[in-house]
Amino acid sequence: MGMKHYKIAMDPALVRWNEMQQNRYKYFRWTPRTAWLSFAYVILVPSIIGVIGYSTDGKWDLRAKRRGDDIREY
Repeated sequence: MGMKHYKIAMDPALVRWNEMQQNRYKYFRWTPRTAWLSFAYVILVPSIIGVIGYSTDGKWDLRAKRRGDDIREY
C-alpha cells in the first residue's frame, strides 16, 4: 500500500486556534476595551471617512487635464 501522502499531521496549536475561532461568540464579554473598539470601527471610522469625502466632493477634477492645468475646481 505504501504511505498516504495526502494526509498531513495536524499541528496542535492550529487545532486549538481553530477551536477558539469557532467558539469565540461563547466567550465574548463586553469590556471597556471591546466597547471602545466596537464604537471606533462601527461609528467613528466611517464617520471620519464620510466627513472627509463630503468635504472634498467635487473639489478636484482629474478628467481630461493636461500638464500645467489646474485640477482644483474652486
